[in-house]
Amino acid sequence: MTDIAKQLRQIKSTLPAGVELVAVSKFHPVEALREAYDAGQRIFGESRVQELTEKIPAMPADTQWHFIGHLQTNKLKYIIGQVALIESVDSVRLLEMIDDLSAKRGVVTRVLMQVHVAQETTKFGFLPDELVDWFASRGFESLKATHICGLMGMASNTDDTERIEADFRMIADTRRRILDAAPDLRGFDTLSMGMSDDYELAIAAGSTLVRVGTAIFGSRY
Repeated sequence: MTDIAKQLRQIKSTLPAGVELVAVSKFHPVEALREAYDAGQRIFGESRVQELTEKIPAMPADTQWHFIGHLQTNKLKYIIGQVALIESVDSVRLLEMIDDLSAKRGVVTRVLMQVHVAQETTKFGFLPDELVDWFASRGFESLKATHICGLMGMASNTDDTERIEADFRMIADTRRRILDAAPDLRGFDTLSMGMSDDYELAIAAGSTLVRVGTAIFGSRY
């Protein structure tokens, strides 16, 4: 068993039922992804469009790709119809462009709305109140070929456990507030939060999808 397979097995042993694992494979070679695939992993997370499009043909057809980075609108055409989930929709404009292109290509694109709660101003995403207001105003009703499956968010980059827990609770609470505002939403059940250093805290707060890279593949080069 390779080190990657061992690390993958260890991570999965800590995940409760109902929590899925995204193996964050960005900056790692296809050989490392194949080791994880051979150990049973099927969902991989990439954050750069060019790297993703190079890896897709090099991996088996049943690999599920999640796009997890900031997505530039001029790169959309390369990934619509190629990914199982876009986790990082951080503006209404991006959502509308995803929807238009998906409709033109005859596909339904699954997405998560990115919530910004972290202390760092460099992270992208909607403020919680802004996103709740958008759902309350029924903005999602105009979508033709996009399914909003839930939310994605990141905690502050800090060693302060209480701050990290509070950030995760705020993301989870944003999802609850959205469902209160639009109780007829269907399939809005994914909460993607938690990475290598904090995914257990995220799960405790209600995460259903964790994005783990370093703990599986080692440090990126």
